[in-house]
Amino acid sequence: MSLCAARLKAVPWGVKFDERFLDELKSRLRLSDVIGRSVKLRRSGREYVGLSPFGKEKSPSFYVNDEKGFFHDFSSGKHGDLIGFLQETERLTFREAVERLAAEAGLALPAEDPRQAEVEHKRQGLLDWTDLAAKWFEAQLRRPAGDAARDYLHRRALPEDQWARFRLGFAPSGRTGLKDYLIAKGARPAELVEAGLLIAPEDGGAPYDRFRDRIIFPISDGRGRVVSFGGRAMDPEARAKYLNGPETSLFHKGSLLYGLYEARRLLHVGERGGAEAALVVVEGYMDVIACQRAEVAAVAAMGTALTEEQMAVLWRLHPEPTLCFDGDGAGKRAAYRSIDRALPLLKPGRSFKFALVTGGKDPDDVLRDQGAAALKAQLAATRPFVEVLFEQAQGAAGELDTPERRTSLKAELRKLAAAIGDRDLSDAYKQDLLDRFRLLTAPSQDAVRSAANVLSQHRWAKGAGRRLDKSGVSQGGPSPEGRAAARRLTTAFRPVAAAVAQAVIRDPDLIDSHFETLEAQGFGDPLLESFAKEVIRLRLSNPTLDSQGFGRHLASSGFTDMLAEIARAADQAKALFLQPDIAAERARALWSHAFEQLIRKAALDRAVGDAKSDQEPDVRVIIQLKAERDAVDRDIRSGDVLLETAAPVSEMLH
Repeated sequence: MSLCAARLKAVPWGVKFDERFLDELKSRLRLSDVIGRSVKLRRSGREYVGLSPFGKEKSPSFYVNDEKGFFHDFSSGKHGDLIGFLQETERLTFREAVERLAAEAGLALPAEDPRQAEVEHKRQGLLDWTDLAAKWFEAQLRRPAGDAARDYLHRRALPEDQWARFRLGFAPSGRTGLKDYLIAKGARPAELVEAGLLIAPEDGGAPYDRFRDRIIFPISDGRGRVVSFGGRAMDPEARAKYLNGPETSLFHKGSLLYGLYEARRLLHVGERGGAEAALVVVEGYMDVIACQRAEVAAVAAMGTALTEEQMAVLWRLHPEPTLCFDGDGAGKRAAYRSIDRALPLLKPGRSFKFALVTGGKDPDDVLRDQGAAALKAQLAATRPFVEVLFEQAQGAAGELDTPERRTSLKAELRKLAAAIGDRDLSDAYKQDLLDRFRLLTAPSQDAVRSAANVLSQHRWAKGAGRRLDKSGVSQGGPSPEGRAAARRLTTAFRPVAAAVAQAVIRDPDLIDSHFETLEAQGFGDPLLESFAKEVIRLRLSNPTLDSQGFGRHLASSGFTDMLAEIARAADQAKALFLQPDIAAERARALWSHAFEQLIRKAALDRAVGDAKSDQEPDVRVIIQLKAERDAVDRDIRSGDVLLETAAPVSEMLH
């Protein structure tokens, strides 16, 4: 029977168990309680230990960690979560295990959806083909066509006994080798194009293999299922040295991390003695493999700067992952991009550390030249987030040989601290960054007194200008009509913020790419704070709702009037990303840019307020921060942030 025919006999799922539902399920049940019903456990430090349920043994080698939500059995090598334990011990399917645990937890299953059932059935079919493709690539590596690829792996000091562990493979140079093999197994070319395995020419020609003459690195999801591939070119003249599979219904590059499944296992193994193991983010496939060979939990972001979704995955596994980049200029730029993306999301117990591999090498070089102990030592030599943040700002400021440059750095440090959504942590960062600044620049007391005097004169002149006309006669307060107009302005939604909110109502999937920021800072308009909280709550509780369902739920939650006001204000913005004929990717890029500028404006507002409240305010810093804040505000008010030319080119290309 072909694989396709066997799959057609499977019963399709009618319910989608998304990650949020599964996380909620696991949070309601303690792992040690469920496992303790069939395995006698005793507490050992932060874990529970017992005899293996998977074989006979006299000494306990089975560990359960409630905090991480995983079990690990050293005697058999089995590792998994609550659902996986029931699958292993009671031979349940994934669906059966989820249904049983949901009933025990009192958690209602998502509603049955025939359309979703068909989607899941189709998705499972694509997973079947990607897994079979991985096996085919593995086989090709061992055949004569893979001679050069094997030589390359030997030169990289990657022994053969490790190839199967990481499922390494090889794609021959022929145009239809994989295609012919999978079609013979029952696949249709259209399915293989959808799975990212084939390329369909734009001129309508026959599809052909996407990966050719490349070493293959399978990319797995969090459950260990192959969803895509990365390929390293054997030809040094190839246009792309590394090639990832395209975005598909299985593979979303911005939400997955290479090596995640194995990293989870290594985290648990590393913590069995009670110490918290490190989780390291590196730059490439071979770096991940090098770290994991050294028993260090490591992942990679597959050629892109870390996204919010990837950071959320990392923080679920570890409170302070280590970002490890090469010591060259490109590595430092990658580190700084990650800092910019992470800064607004930092919270107590949720940050990053940094490790820099020395000597211009990467982790793979260190493992090959110096061994596992040296690699672990370099990865353990970490620096805190705030230190690298200060270094980044100082480097961008250049020589601090003039008052203007010193003032510019001080203003930048305030702005960076204000970008952190958690106010207590923002205050702590401001204090730390300014303390580091004072160590670099020790202003004289005369300079401090002069700045305070200038600020006093500035405030007096500002107050006098407001109260007196040219003849020196007081003009009094605003008229009743003026006060009424002011009230209308302060209770109206800002058009750009309303447009950003309106786009979320139309396309709730937009929330996912900026979930953490939206949860922490809303839409950048205080009047939309309650709406932002409801949007987050609704997305968490009903992640599969389409636009119409999203709007209905918001209306039933008491937001009918606000929805109408948002629509009216959004119409004033004339945002391109709300136009019906705009391409989806282009709309998302424009929306992301507008949202990020709103958040930037809010951060600058806080930075200005903090600078003014200092006991010894620095007027130069205040003026510079206000100038930057006002420039962003002008772009927002004028609608310039909504124009296609305002979005960075990189956003428009991804």
